[in-house]
Amino acid sequence: HLSSEASPGTPRARRKVVCLMPSLDLGDFSFATVFFAILFGVVGFAAFRYGKKNGEPRRLFLGIALMAYGYFVSNAWLSLAIGALLTLLLFFPR
Repeated sequence: HLSSEASPGTPRARRKVVCLMPSLDLGDFSFATVFFAILFGVVGFAAFRYGKKNGEPRRLFLGIALMAYGYFVSNAWLSLAIGALLTLLLFFPR
């Protein structure tokens, strides 16, 4: 949503455009990092529930790790690598 602060008769070159919707400041986190954190957080939640229901502590703790690591990693590639590794550990026993 854009608003123009110039009068209707002002030429287009002089108009100042102001954004009425402030941008979301994520600090050091990029959109990709937030996306990976949500994606692997959902996978971690499913693993946590499965581990708790079936009494499997390995999947329970991997689920917790998948849900938590996104809060501490701000690099998108590192976030993808950690999430992929923890997810692979869910499916490969020992």
